[in-house]
Amino acid sequence: MINTGTDGRGCTGRNAMAKTRAQQNRAIRQEALREQLANQGHIQHVVDCAEKLGEPKIGSSEVTRLKAKAELHLKLVEKYLPSIKAIEHTGEDGGEINQNLKIIFVDTDS
Repeated sequence: MINTGTDGRGCTGRNAMAKTRAQQNRAIRQEALREQLANQGHIQHVVDCAEKLGEPKIGSSEVTRLKAKAELHLKLVEKYLPSIKAIEHTGEDGGEINQNLKIIFVDTDS
């Protein structure tokens, strides 16, 4: 039998708990990978290449080499950490977010 109700945390569906756990594990792995990539200095290499490209006396072959080097470092980072297109916000334990909205009208003619 398929459970289509909630699991007590606001998650719905048959594998609500497993998906939440998988999402948590994925976030932990991504954060560890971000830290590892930061320690390897791939982004710093790209910044260094950009700074060198700004130097006044640089040859065209050096420009080509620096651009290729920067692109390779960026592709490596993007392979393991794809750009985030959207961020999902959830409440406590993956549940709904409760919001209180207060609107105050101000009379500007006074």
